[in-house]
Amino acid sequence: MTEIVVSFNPILIFIAVILTIMASYTALDLFTLIKSSDKNQRFLFLGGTFSLGIGIWIMNFIGMVAININASGNYNIPLTVLSVVFGISFTGMAFNTVIDRQPKTSYLVTGSFYLTMAVLSIHVTGMYAMGMNVQFDPVVFFISTLLIFVSFFFSLWMLFYSKNLAYSKHVWIKPLSALIITGAIVEGYFLLIRSSSFYSNGGIDKEGAAPETFLIYLVFFAAILILSGLIASSTLISKRLDASDSHLRDIQAALDESSIVAITDPKGIITYVNDKFVEISKYEEKELLGKNHNILNSGYHPPEFFRELWKTIGSGKIWRGEIRNKAKDGSYYWVETTIVPFLNKKNKPYQYVSIRTDISALKSAEANLKDSLKEVNDIKFALDQSSIIAFTDEKGLITNVNDKFCEISKYSREELIGQNHSILNSGFHSREFFKDLWKTIGQGDVWKGEIRNKAKDGTYYWVHTTIVPFLNDKGKPYQYLAIRNDITERKKTEEVLHRQDKLAAVGQLAAGVAHEIRNPLTSMKGYTEFLQLDETNEERQEFLNIILDEIERVNNIVEDFMVLAKPKAVELKEKNIIPVIKNVLSLVEFDARKRKVKIHFEYEKDIIQIECDENRLKQVFLNFVKNGIEAMPDGGDITVRASIINNQVQIAIQDTGVGIPEEKLKNIGEPFYTTKKNGNGLGLMVSFKIIESHNGKVYIESELNKGTTFNILLPAKSA
Repeated sequence: MTEIVVSFNPILIFIAVILTIMASYTALDLFTLIKSSDKNQRFLFLGGTFSLGIGIWIMNFIGMVAININASGNYNIPLTVLSVVFGISFTGMAFNTVIDRQPKTSYLVTGSFYLTMAVLSIHVTGMYAMGMNVQFDPVVFFISTLLIFVSFFFSLWMLFYSKNLAYSKHVWIKPLSALIITGAIVEGYFLLIRSSSFYSNGGIDKEGAAPETFLIYLVFFAAILILSGLIASSTLISKRLDASDSHLRDIQAALDESSIVAITDPKGIITYVNDKFVEISKYEEKELLGKNHNILNSGYHPPEFFRELWKTIGSGKIWRGEIRNKAKDGSYYWVETTIVPFLNKKNKPYQYVSIRTDISALKSAEANLKDSLKEVNDIKFALDQSSIIAFTDEKGLITNVNDKFCEISKYSREELIGQNHSILNSGFHSREFFKDLWKTIGQGDVWKGEIRNKAKDGTYYWVHTTIVPFLNDKGKPYQYLAIRNDITERKKTEEVLHRQDKLAAVGQLAAGVAHEIRNPLTSMKGYTEFLQLDETNEERQEFLNIILDEIERVNNIVEDFMVLAKPKAVELKEKNIIPVIKNVLSLVEFDARKRKVKIHFEYEKDIIQIECDENRLKQVFLNFVKNGIEAMPDGGDITVRASIINNQVQIAIQDTGVGIPEEKLKNIGEPFYTTKKNGNGLGLMVSFKIIESHNGKVYIESELNKGTTFNILLPAKSA
């Protein structure tokens, strides 16, 4: 066995180094693309493993060819293929250990060990493939192996474990990394050569070197083709991924312009924020990185809110919602948030991406809208409690009413919707009144006034009305709002005051005139009676009787005036009203028969006690009964009823006469207003005043051609 003297061919060594750099760069390019690709990870890993494995083999194979060996040998193809398999296998195991794993020293040591084994296996197997025996100096071999291991350890640490350099976006990082890996491979080659002694198994055959040389260059050419193919495929993949990256960069740019973006690790620690996040939070980027989102907690949301959030994204689901955050300067802002979990192969989140949109202005607008709606609802509630509300369209058809409208009109909401207000027309107001109303609101002006309406049950009520037109863009009304207030009691009070004013005027007249009239009447009556004593002529005697009757009639009118001018003090005594009424009816019975009028008296009890001035009540009953008789020129019936209702005595005097028109009925009882040809209106006025002095009330019901009923209500006396 002959020891081989080793010498190097510098050109081949240079070519080997260049090819190794190309293979390393291609491998690193493919490995770094694994992290940004989801669909092609296996293809990229296999391509990177194959490229770097070939690179290690090329360095050793061409390095062996570069040695000027003065001996012949048979080149063993199977062992050469085996050395390639060793290189690719150990390279794959090395990068499978360190890529896409949590940074641990054990992974780094294991990966460096596998790469060292790739270099050693290719070197030793390659020597035997060329028909040489190798002997290693143990000390030098150990030191060489250790140096190779340390070189790979540093390379892998810098590429995959250094926080500042790992997967860096700098353009120079991949070329530098390829040079470091190549340096480790070349260093391993030369150290192993220095620690080895080579011996040939046969003699030297310089003549037979050509076939081996041809084979060597053939393999060399194939290696170049393989590397060229790998570089070409890497370039194509890079272009595709660059296009994808460009698309992603466009999306990211759009997001950065429109949204607030943050990325956190599985524990919620912030690893990335964009400029808009910094802008809205008022924190600097370095103040946010490494922190969690508690730094922005405004205290608005309860702990359960965030527990539910983490429960959702922790299970791999997307969470959406609104969050109020607190900026560095203490101000608050609202964000519409979408948190997307990114899952690993075990379906566990390895990071979260939060995309937020500033909705502070929207939330402020919502708050203002809520306040406005609350104010509107409060106003609506106040109106509903105090007023009668109705909406109509431009044609006057009712579109909505409140409960008070239904309550006062006695109609249901369903009966009112779709109708116009003529359903409530009482007939009190003229057509010109409503024409003027519609003219006012039709031209966009507000109308105010008082209207008497008629309820469903036929009763009347007064409302003070304000009608507000709502105008469209063209200045034309598209709906009307009518706000009404019930003034029925006020109108009644006004009517009473009006009547009292008339009574006061009559009283003043009576005070000034009654005494002046009464004195001449007394003289006239006395002289007329004196003339009657000596008068024997029957015709003149009749004339004198007529004069006395008229004087008595005038005297009664004066008496009524005196009552108005100075009402007599009422002396109330407890009486049974039944005999009093019977006594009055007996006084008018003869006159009633002459007029073909039948009188009926109905009462529930024989004794109905009240406190009254008997003579003055007789005057009232007599007046009402006489009016009833006179209202039936062709005869009829008068029915008097006495009953006790709700601790009040009700005396109803009903006739079957001609009745009183509705427009006149409201004026009954006013001074000098009468429905009779020869009446003066003072009788009913005095009667009403007498009943009022007894703490009672009188109300009249009448229907044309059916009759009239005078209802007298007096307080009942407890037995």
